[in-house]
Amino acid sequence: MPVLEPNPQGGQKKLLIVLGAMLAVTVVIGVIASIASP
Repeated sequence: MPVLEPNPQGGQKKLLIVLGAMLAVTVVIGVIASIASP
């Protein structure tokens, strides 16, 4: 991850949290869709 190196204090962690949240939402939507589908 050399691109995120110049600003590791706080900003990178927030970015990781945002990406993780987006990934989690996508997974949850996929699980709900697979359960809801007949």
